[in-house]
Amino acid sequence: MAQGLSFGFTTKMTRVRILCCSVETLGKHQRTTALYLDIEEHQWPIIYSSQYNISFLGLEKLHPFDSCKWSRIYNFLKEAGMVKDSTIVQPLEAQKNDLLSVHSQRYINCLKWSIKVAGITEVPPVALLPNFIVQWRVLRPFRFHTGGTVLAAKLALERGWAINLGGGFHHCSATRGGGFCAYADITIAITLLFDHMPSVTKVMIIDLDAHQGNGYERDFMEDSRVYILDMFNRQIYPHDGYAKRSIKRKVELMSDVGDTQYLALVRRHVEAALKEFPPDLIVYNAGTDVLHGDRLGHLSLSPQGVIERDQIVFQKARTRNIPIMMLTSGGYQSNNARVIADSILNLHSQRLITCDSAESYADNGRPGGISESQSDGHLMARQKAANNSMNNTGSPEDGQLWNRRNPPNNSMSHSQTQQQFPTPDT
Repeated sequence: MAQGLSFGFTTKMTRVRILCCSVETLGKHQRTTALYLDIEEHQWPIIYSSQYNISFLGLEKLHPFDSCKWSRIYNFLKEAGMVKDSTIVQPLEAQKNDLLSVHSQRYINCLKWSIKVAGITEVPPVALLPNFIVQWRVLRPFRFHTGGTVLAAKLALERGWAINLGGGFHHCSATRGGGFCAYADITIAITLLFDHMPSVTKVMIIDLDAHQGNGYERDFMEDSRVYILDMFNRQIYPHDGYAKRSIKRKVELMSDVGDTQYLALVRRHVEAALKEFPPDLIVYNAGTDVLHGDRLGHLSLSPQGVIERDQIVFQKARTRNIPIMMLTSGGYQSNNARVIADSILNLHSQRLITCDSAESYADNGRPGGISESQSDGHLMARQKAANNSMNNTGSPEDGQLWNRRNPPNNSMSHSQTQQQFPTPDT
């Protein structure tokens, strides 16, 4: 009797264990992703796809967002000789299982209604389009952006840095889209990292878009693994008081803040945040709607102010050997793509982002690399007067620590290395 009872009990427990394992396995299966591509040594960890651009019968022009700025950024980088088709990374489209790692099935289903997508994109006529067109011409590009953000997180850990030329949909949470953000790419990228990368236990989000990043803030409200530094104009959308409770370091600005005050705040708060919470990865949401004249951001940074801002953040990360991924996020003027490209070119000239193999790689067998005349993307010609009025403080603050994963890149001539922005006082 005792043996029989023991056997029966063991059988039931075994069945319970098997059931639990099956549920656990199913959960892990749902969280697997094909977005983590392995890339070639000669590829920059710069991510872009022609599928990023959004076009639906001209209706995209009804929203101030430049829905083709991503291709323009890429073309500027190509014109400067920094990248080519064979040396950048093309992401995959995020699939349903990727989206369900964060979004509910109910939210995914609601996107099958064109009127719902019209509200999220803030383009009312989209509500009149058949949903299959909306899925293909609007939501599919957003899914490619999301795939790019997920991949950027992986590549940043491998290479020390990565840039997705799109992404940064910080107004979308797990259950609600808005502000031209249909998928919570930041939340998805971080969630998948925690699932797949045991070495990642702490992530910092540095959001310097002009708008509050209320989407991921709602998602990580009770998650102590995620530290949020959000610096935004308090006088504009989304005015999400509840989401603000998730911000660990909140820097609220008034309209019309310019370079001097803004950059001083960036230096102070990024430094303090990193001392308070040393992360395994920085997610940098680098919106350019902070530029003067942006009718939605209402701040007053100059193009050089944005370039210095990005340089400060990268320097703070690289001196500490903390992997950093950058997303381009918001920006609603015709010059945004040029400023973003110039900022990336400046990061390269400052030796904050390098890839020796990419610079020496050439499809035709001839030496690759950036020619001296193109190395600054014509940035220095436009900024010469500003540069002459500033003191060059020498090499960036991280000195010999650039990226211990990769040796220094010595392919640039001495004359090229002198054509760079003065290093901001960090």
